[in-house]
Amino acid sequence: MRKILSWLLALLFICSLAACSQNENKDDDVAVPTEDNSLEVTDMNIPDNFVLIKGGTFQMGSPESEAWRSVDETQHSVTVSDFYMSKYELTQKEYEEIIGNNPSNFSGENLPVENISWLDAVAYCNARSEKEKLVPAYTIDGQSVSWDRSANGYRLPTEAEWEYACRAGTTTPFYMENSPSAEEANYYGHYPYEIEDNYFSQGNLQVQPGEYRQTTIAVGSFSENPYGLYDMHGNVGEWVWDYYGEYPTEEQTDPTGPTSGTLRVYRGGGWNDFAKNMRSAYRATLEQNKGSFNIGIRLVRNASPGTGSVSGADLQTIGGNGDGKILIAYFSWGGNTKGIAEEIQRQTGADLFEITMVNPYSSDYNTVLDEAQRDQKAQARPELASHVENMEQYDIVMIGYPNWWASIPMPVASFLEEYDFAGKTMIPFCSHGGGRFGQSLTAITKLVPNAAMGEALSVHYSGGSALSADVTEWLQNNNIN
Repeated sequence: MRKILSWLLALLFICSLAACSQNENKDDDVAVPTEDNSLEVTDMNIPDNFVLIKGGTFQMGSPESEAWRSVDETQHSVTVSDFYMSKYELTQKEYEEIIGNNPSNFSGENLPVENISWLDAVAYCNARSEKEKLVPAYTIDGQSVSWDRSANGYRLPTEAEWEYACRAGTTTPFYMENSPSAEEANYYGHYPYEIEDNYFSQGNLQVQPGEYRQTTIAVGSFSENPYGLYDMHGNVGEWVWDYYGEYPTEEQTDPTGPTSGTLRVYRGGGWNDFAKNMRSAYRATLEQNKGSFNIGIRLVRNASPGTGSVSGADLQTIGGNGDGKILIAYFSWGGNTKGIAEEIQRQTGADLFEITMVNPYSSDYNTVLDEAQRDQKAQARPELASHVENMEQYDIVMIGYPNWWASIPMPVASFLEEYDFAGKTMIPFCSHGGGRFGQSLTAITKLVPNAAMGEALSVHYSGGSALSADVTEWLQNNNIN
């Protein structure tokens, strides 16, 4: 009897321990408040590298006083609901584990995956959701994608969610007190915020020029923002759900952007971007079937089921309205872009057109730097001295330019606004001193949203002895003989 009683007491003790353990696990299955606005995620169904972003209302966009703001950043009041967001950009290891390949330009397990299109991104979200037995957020039918807002699977953030999380309660151009230095973010560190106005008098800058790494780096290499998120400025830009379009002026709650379009938005800036293009409000664009060496993704999950679905209609049109002819149009200051254009003309026999100005820029390098940034900041449209007759005869327009201050020279903007490029295919090529395209492709797509974009070519200065072979490969990639 004594042995039986001892055995029963031991059994009761073990059950008591099990109950305590279960209670402890139950207590752990919640989000724990931290000192900042985020909640640390401990829900067993949410990866431990996600944080719960508590919703709220903020001013989306930028004030007119913000240096280097774009006209598409109209400030308006937006309210977002709670959502989970990954602390980190998606790594190459995470992508390859699900998809089975790694398309990245740079190689490393802990580097962010890049060179993936928006369509690749939503396909990854669905595949990972299915593997983890979650309800996929997206229905994909070729170029058309719809989003089930009630699904609990992985998805891309909306543009509003991304900016809300990046700002982390701030109203300044960046979430940190000052603009980011090269020790705080991975970007083209030679060009910190507002250097364009202070290139020859850098004592006025908040942050001095720093290192340009020319590559992505491991996610989480710098300090997190107040919501516990890493690399919201720099490393790689991050795809969001929304089509690109004008902001509404009225208040919005959980907006999802336009219902159709030709361009998708990505945010945050990458390793080769100037600081001005990493601002919390800056909006970059690209077609949804295109990828780039500086664009990746950051995943989110619903904190609670949403309602309804959002359908997306891709309005992209491919060239075919003309007579099948090709035009090579270029703007050149120092001769590098002209040399590239002439090599393209030699290999294709296409028509060649030089974009020239009524009042040309100075031939002095230091002076033209000031003139170029002045026109770019004012979004000036210099008057052109030359014009294309019968633009309608061309199906393909190869547009060439030097990368000036991480974008297109403003005479190129004048050219793009002069003609109707709807239905044509634009194929950019640019000369650069290290920044590749900068945000010039975004500038072009915003000016000609109804044209298709071919694969772009960036050439370091004049291209040297490799130019001919590089042009040949580029033409082949664009299916041009």
